[in-house]
Formats: sequence, C-alpha cells, structure tokens
Amino acid sequence: MSYIRPLQIAGVTCANNLVLAPMAGITDSPFRILCLRGGAGLVCAEMVSAYALHYGNARSGRMLQVSEKEHPVSMQIFGSDAQTIAQAAQNAQAAGADIVDLNAGCPVKKINKAGAGCVLMKDPDHLARLVEAAVKAVKVPVTLKTRIALNHKEFLGARLAHLAQEAGAAAVIMHARAAVDVHSGPPNISALAEVCAAVKIPVIANGGVLCAEDAKAFFQAGCAGVMIGRGAIGNPLIFKDIANELQGLPALPHTPVQRLRTYLALIEENVQHYGERIGINRSRKTAGYWIKDFPNAAEVRGQFVRLDFFAEVKALLEGVLAGLENSGQKSAQKPMILL
Repeated sequence: MSYIRPLQIAGVTCANNLVLAPMAGITDSPFRILCLRGGAGLVCAEMVSAYALHYGNARSGRMLQVSEKEHPVSMQIFGSDAQTIAQAAQNAQAAGADIVDLNAGCPVKKINKAGAGCVLMKDPDHLARLVEAAVKAVKVPVTLKTRIALNHKEFLGARLAHLAQEAGAAAVIMHARAAVDVHSGPPNISALAEVCAAVKIPVIANGGVLCAEDAKAFFQAGCAGVMIGRGAIGNPLIFKDIANELQGLPALPHTPVQRLRTYLALIEENVQHYGERIGINRSRKTAGYWIKDFPNAAEVRGQFVRLDFFAEVKALLEGVLAGLENSGQKSAQKPMILL
C-alpha cells in the first residue's frame, strides 16, 4: 500500500500528503521555501492575529507576504470574532495564500486570554460560526486546525471536525494530543481514527511525527495527510526521508557538513528577507537544531549566538565546515539542500 500520494484540499492539489506545520517564529517564507524543496507537499505559515490585521499592524501584515516560490501555502489566522476572522481571511487570500487555516488548537496563554486558540473548543457552535465566516469571505479553501480534546476526560475531535465540515471547511487538521498535553506525550491514535471516520473531508494529523513509523501510524488511522513540525527544524529533508522510507526507496545521506551548509544558506536568506539584525536574531532561535552532532558543537553555538553581523556568522560557520571537511567528515554527496 502506498501511503504517499497527492493531497486534494478542495481546488488545491498538493504534490504529496506530507505537510509542514505552522510554527510561531519559525515557519516564515525562507523556511517554507526550504521545506518545499525538502519534499513537503504543502507548507503552512506561522499564525497571524486577525485583530492585529484589523487594526493595520504593519508587522502582522508583513507576515502574510507570500513568495512566488512557495506554493502551495496555507496562511493561518487566529481570533475569536467572526467579522475580524472574515477580514483576515480576505487579507490572506489577497496576499497570495492558496489556503486559509483557522487556529483553534493553540494552548499558549496569551492567545487563549484573547478568546482564541484552544479555548474556542469550549464553544463548538461559536467555532463553527467562525469557520463559516471565513468560508463565506474567500474563494480559496478554508481549513480548521484544532485538537482531539481539551483534556483527557472528553474527546471533542470528531464533533469539531463534523461541525467544521458542515460549516464549509475543506479539510480539518487535527493535533492528536489534548490541549493540556501541549507538545508532549504520545499522540492518541484511536481518538484520531474516530475523527477520520466522522467526516468525508480530508483529515491531516500532527503531533510528534519524527520518522516514517510515526507518519505510518497516522495514515493507518485513516488520515489523508500528515503534518510535521519540530522534526523539520534542522532537517528540512524529513519530508523526503519519510516519503522514501514509506515507498521503499533508499535513505538520503545526512552529515553535519550538509546540515551546516544548508543552515548558512538559510541564514543568508533570512538576512536578505528581514535585514541583517532581524534575520540573524531569528536564525538564533533554532541554532540548537542545526549546529550539532560534531566535535565542539556547543562551543560553536555559544559563539554563534553572540554574533550580530552576517560576515561574522559566515566566517564562523565556514571555518567549522573547513575543519570538518579536513578531518574527513566531508560528504561525497552534494550539499543537503540549498535555497
């Protein structure tokens, strides 16, 4: 049985059913492009506040920017008011989003205090109205990202998915953990299977997918697609890795040299996208995922996070690369993936 296949979300056809998850501060345009080249069939942007867009916040507006290199892309919005959600969906569509996703699963307190994120699960009918408002406001498909439950006492996933389907959602993205679990613990495969059985629209699942076996369990539960988050940080080839293993194809080579060359290319792209200060600051957030698995990696990370200029970063990482290559760790393969 072939688990890897095209994913159809209403009128949007994705090359395969492995999806990059939205991650705040991480899944910006440069990283999304990197993951598409690493084999993702669809990439999702970091969530944007509908209220911030409503009040003309410039930073939030810039977060909606879509490069011509990153299609298909889903833009995620969050909020608790139907009118602002509808407006935000229109803004995302106008910016070039192929899909608009509504977040109803984020457990972050700041988001929840604003009445958004996973607290929307407490009022399923209101959540359905938000989905309907977004659907009516745009021509592109609308999806809902939520969770199987708020706690371990009552599983809401199947009901929420059905309400989303009735409200016009083209797919539902289901985090297979309860909100109280945040990002820890094993996914609940049986609860996920109930969600898949409850609706006709595609169910895309996420929650701790790090390898092909994790993805296979979701597919076997009936999911049309699998979403990958933290497993892609430092390894944007995870999509090709999983696809190859599930299709019986040879594994791709991975070396510290390949990882560092890709990271350096990503940092340079961040600098070009944001400017030097912001580009390097954003790159620091994920240094631990990239600068690892070679002698003195911790020391190199310590040096990297104290640098402010790209010329310094480039000199540091190219020096490390030269050392690794001279010590015999040079890969006979081409660099892992470059922007």
